[in-house]
Amino acid sequence: MSTEDRLVYSTGPDGAALCPHCRRTPCECPEGLAGASKKRTQTEPVRVSFRKAGKGSGVTLVEKLPMHPAGKEELLRKFKKRLGVGGTVKLGVLELQGEHRDLVRTELEAAGYRVKIIS
Repeated sequence: MSTEDRLVYSTGPDGAALCPHCRRTPCECPEGLAGASKKRTQTEPVRVSFRKAGKGSGVTLVEKLPMHPAGKEELLRKFKKRLGVGGTVKLGVLELQGEHRDLVRTELEAAGYRVKIIS
C-alpha cells in the first residue's frame, strides 16, 4: 500500500466514531477534555425546542450542547431509556421523538448546564 492509500475516516467496530484526542471508543479522555459534563466552556445556554412537521407528534431538539460527539451519544442514550422514546443525533443536535422539553431541561440543569427553552 502506498503512502497515498490511507484510510481517511473510519468508525469503530460498533459504529461509534473514535475520539480525536485519545483515539478510543468510548472516549477515555480526562474529565474536562472531551465528553465532560462540566459547564466550564459553556458560553451560551443550551437551547431546547420543539418542532412539529406534518402529521407526526413532533421532536424535541437539544442544540448548542458543549460536549464531545461521544458524550452526546451517551446523553441521548440516557434520555431514550428514561423517556422510552426514539431519538438520534443529527449534525450535533439531539432529536427526541415527542414533546419532552420540561424533562430535558430539568436533566440538563441538574448536570450543571444553563438551559433556555425556545418556543
